[in-house]
Amino acid sequence: MTETPESLLPRYGAGTLSDVLPALLTSLGTGIGTDVGAFGLPPSRAAGLLLIDGLGHELLAAHAADAPVLAAMADAGPLTVGFPSSTPISLTSLGTGLPPGAHGTLGVRFRVEDTLLDALSWRDGGTDLRERLVPERVQPEPTLFERAAAAGVEVTVVSGREFRTSGLTRSGLRGGTYRGVHALGDLATAFLDGLTGPGPRLAYGYHSELDLLGHVHGPGSAPWRWQLRLLDHLVEMLLDGLPAGALLAVTGDHGMVGLTRVYDADDDDDVLRDGVTLLGGDPRARQIYTSPGAADEVLATWRETLGDDAWVLPGQEAVDRNWFGPVTSGMRDRVGDVVAAMRGTAGVVRSEAEPMMAGLPGQHGSFSTAEQLVPLLVASSP
Repeated sequence: MTETPESLLPRYGAGTLSDVLPALLTSLGTGIGTDVGAFGLPPSRAAGLLLIDGLGHELLAAHAADAPVLAAMADAGPLTVGFPSSTPISLTSLGTGLPPGAHGTLGVRFRVEDTLLDALSWRDGGTDLRERLVPERVQPEPTLFERAAAAGVEVTVVSGREFRTSGLTRSGLRGGTYRGVHALGDLATAFLDGLTGPGPRLAYGYHSELDLLGHVHGPGSAPWRWQLRLLDHLVEMLLDGLPAGALLAVTGDHGMVGLTRVYDADDDDDVLRDGVTLLGGDPRARQIYTSPGAADEVLATWRETLGDDAWVLPGQEAVDRNWFGPVTSGMRDRVGDVVAAMRGTAGVVRSEAEPMMAGLPGQHGSFSTAEQLVPLLVASSP
C-alpha cells in the first residue's frame, strides 16, 4: 500500500492546528501571524484558548448530548492537526505556528543525535535528557507565546504544575507567565485571571484527562463520556465568567480510535525488528530507523507484514508527499528511513519497550479523520 489518499493529508497552511494561535493573535490586533480571516474570529481585547487533549471532532459530534455547551458553540473548524497526530507533535505545532517538518518534533519518540527521544517525558528509558538534548535547542524556533509577549501581549499559560519545566513545555510552549494548577477549579480561576485586565491579553489553558480516559478505557466509553460532561461544565463556567471584550476558543490536539488489530514488534519471532536500530513513534505512526544498507529490506518486510493495515513508505517519499509539511534541512535526519502510518483500527505495539502504551485500547497518531480532525469552537463576550 503506497498511496495515501489526498483527502486524508493534513491541510498545512489552510486550516490546521498550527493556524489557531496566529488567528487569535490577529483578533488581538498584534500583527503577528498570517491572514486567517477564514476562521471568522471577531476583534477582541483578550483571547483565551482552551486545549482539551483528545477532543476529536468526530468524537464530540457522536457524543454531543453529553456536551451541550460545547455542541452549541460556533465551530470554525474542523481543523486537521498534522502528522503524526499525537500530543507532542500537535502541541508544538500549536505553540510555534509551524508544521511538524519545520519544528522537528516528528513523533512521540523520534531520533535526535542518534538518541531515541521520548518527547513526552524527554527521556531515553530512565535517563533525563534535558541537559544533553536541551529542549530549546531541539526546537529552536521562537514560540508564538514568546513573540506575543515581545509584542506587548500579556501572555498566561495555564497547565499542570508537573509540566512547568518539562521538555515539551520548554520546547514548544515556552514564553509568557506559567500558572501551574492542580485541578479544574484552579485551571478555571487562573485562565479567567489571564483574560482579566487591560489588553491585549492571551491565555492558553491545557487539560489532559479526557485523553487519559480515552487511552485507558477507550474513546466514547462511559468514563470518557463522564469526563466530557465535566469538561462541558467547565466551559460553561468559563463562558459565564468571560470578561467583557474577551473571546474563548476551544480545540483539541487529536481524536482517537479503539484498536482492534495489533502487531507486536517485540514478539521474539517478530520480523518487524529485523534490520531496525531504533523504532520510534507510537502504535499508530511509526518512525523506523534502520541499519546501514537495510532500508529497502525493512521497507519490504513492513509492507508484507502489515499489508492493507498500513501505509508504509520510504522516509524520503513520506517527506515528498508532504506527510509532515515542508521539512527543513536541519530536521530531515529525524524522519525515519521507513515511515508507517496505520490504517483502520490497527496498531504496531511494543510489549517490552513500551509496556504501558502497548496495553492501551485507545490510540491515535495516523491519518484517519477520527484522529486528524478537531473542532475549533468559538464564543465571545460583548
